[in-house]
Amino acid sequence: MRTRLIATDLDGTLLDSDLQVSARTRAALDAARAAGIEVVPVTARQPRGLGLIAAQAGFTGWALCGNGAHGVHLGTGETLFEAHVEPFAQRAVAAALTERIGGLLFVSVRERGEVFAAQAGYAELAHFEDHKRWPHEMQALPLADVLAAPSLKLIVRHPTLGPDELLREARALDLPGVAVTHSGAPFIEVLAAGVSKAWGLSRLCAHLGIQQGEVLAFGDAPNDAEMLAWAGRGVAVAHAHPDARSAADEVAASNDEDGVAAVIEALPELSAR
Repeated sequence: MRTRLIATDLDGTLLDSDLQVSARTRAALDAARAAGIEVVPVTARQPRGLGLIAAQAGFTGWALCGNGAHGVHLGTGETLFEAHVEPFAQRAVAAALTERIGGLLFVSVRERGEVFAAQAGYAELAHFEDHKRWPHEMQALPLADVLAAPSLKLIVRHPTLGPDELLREARALDLPGVAVTHSGAPFIEVLAAGVSKAWGLSRLCAHLGIQQGEVLAFGDAPNDAEMLAWAGRGVAVAHAHPDARSAADEVAASNDEDGVAAVIEALPELSAR
């Protein structure tokens, strides 16, 4: 089955270690688009963070942000869908995790990703690279205010525990009404139940009339695993997290070795041109 859509993660996958799009990668993406293939960024970033590299990659069409919770057209601003974690579910997550671990800090990402409602103390742990936002721009709210409104995603962070350990603790609770993942950043991300990059990608493909088997997907982190398993062809990059590698059909070279570009360049749809 021919490839009609390329879905690619950004950080750790398409972007190099300097968070840049290499010349080879840009050329491969352009060649795919010239061959009539949709190229869709599928990222934990919000549109604001995606905008920092959109011009480098030539992204002007549909994008899936917030781990698949938000489908948006970068050119028109049209929202195809949004999925929110409701306040009651957020409060249940915060209460259960705090009882199990303690010392946690929370952020609610709201309103198309423009609002970053951070709990007091969160900014002291954060760096610009974490959220593509400067810590001094972050709010410092009481926890009750953070949890009071629906979120595209709820961020959970601990001063010392890493994302793999936090993810194990959260999944051990088996809380209803939410899905939990991480993108390799130093926190976990709570989404509405059933939401993942695969969930968002399936909705976009249905909108575009593209079949599952016509999708080529790239990723490197636990939040990419569902997408890599769902796509007709799922490719993990060489340094990928074990969750991503086990979900993928194959492994490409690393992001610093233009692994995504190498796979795209070899597509028969391009070589036939």
